[in-house]
Amino acid sequence: MFDIKWIRDNPDAFDQGLRRRGLEPASAQLVELDGKRRRALTRAQDIQARRKLAAREIGAAKARGEDAGALIDEVSRSKGEEEEAEAAARTAAAALDAALAELPNLPAADVPEGADETANEEIRTWGDKPDFAFPPKEHFDIGEALGMMDFETAARMSGSRFVLLTGALARMERALASFMLDLHTGEFGYTEVNPPALVRDEALFGTGQLPKFGDDLFTVDQEGLWLIPTAEVPLTNIAAGRIVEAGDLPRRYAAMTWCFRSEAGAAGKDTRGMIRQHQFTKVELVSVTRPEDSDDELERMTTCAEEVLKRLGLPFRTVLLSTGDMGFAARKTYDIEVWLPGQGRYREISSCSNCGDFQARRMKARFRVKGDKQTRFVHTLNGSALAVGRTLIAILENCQQADGSVAVPEALRPYMGGLERIAPGVGPDAG
Repeated sequence: MFDIKWIRDNPDAFDQGLRRRGLEPASAQLVELDGKRRRALTRAQDIQARRKLAAREIGAAKARGEDAGALIDEVSRSKGEEEEAEAAARTAAAALDAALAELPNLPAADVPEGADETANEEIRTWGDKPDFAFPPKEHFDIGEALGMMDFETAARMSGSRFVLLTGALARMERALASFMLDLHTGEFGYTEVNPPALVRDEALFGTGQLPKFGDDLFTVDQEGLWLIPTAEVPLTNIAAGRIVEAGDLPRRYAAMTWCFRSEAGAAGKDTRGMIRQHQFTKVELVSVTRPEDSDDELERMTTCAEEVLKRLGLPFRTVLLSTGDMGFAARKTYDIEVWLPGQGRYREISSCSNCGDFQARRMKARFRVKGDKQTRFVHTLNGSALAVGRTLIAILENCQQADGSVAVPEALRPYMGGLERIAPGVGPDAG
């Protein structure tokens, strides 16, 4: 969401930001809508002022014994005229808000310009890609051969894009979430939160999923609630409608939740396996900061997410997304992509984004320096750290063995009851 006053004062900069996003200039239309609103408000105020003056004149005329009929008629007419002007102002304001709500955040100056992921810039890589003496398999072949990854049974219950994990793989998903939360809360200072998985319209509007991306969400119609697509929604909305003290910032939150996405635009993409599911587990990080700190906070958050992969020994690269590949609410995003040898390519496992004050304006999240009356909008950031299912996929593909078993990364073994290898019939939770 944008400040219309800033757009009025900086129309060229606003339009240039939209152009970098691949959109047409919009400042002129927005300023005109705002002009209609302001003119209607001014007219209502003028009518009200005239009515107050006429009321005084009525009193004076009556005190002099004069006929005040014309003035009384004027006051009566002015009430209707004021209501019409106020209605016109509300209509213009609603049209302006609706137009602003559809526009994505403007990209930061250092974001590369481009139409899609081909313009993304690789920032760094970490780890050596495994060198197998056999053709590496994809995760679904490994999981199904282990007898612990069942898409057919899940489809009978729920349809496509669901999976049933059992035995050691079910335990691994739980272990990964616990490992990630322990790392982020124990070493990186995030506060663990167990948030609701159902939210109202205004929560999704605040983070930018509504109104534009309703088709990507699942709704509970009878309750007027939505299933969260990511814990970013409830975690960021902790700050909604609040004024916090500057000394209490930054606030850092971490949560493990199920996430639900309709994958409306994913027809034909990743139809096999666990890459793109309607329901998946994710550990999410959210930070609420002062504006001057958000750029550094993005770098910090990204390194926290990278550290999970480093501890697990999984090779990855970090890329800076282009203007055409960024999410709706982001002004700058790093994607972390893990190497999947079964696919022979890097795949996204985390996105870490600085949203600036874009979400804060939508949800009215502010801060105040102690002793000051004036408030400012906070900056919000979010990042996956990590997508748990995709981390499990990466372990299966990078740690697969020639005999079909999978080595458990050392950092994860304490969470797996000491299990070092997953194979049919190996370990108390193997199958």
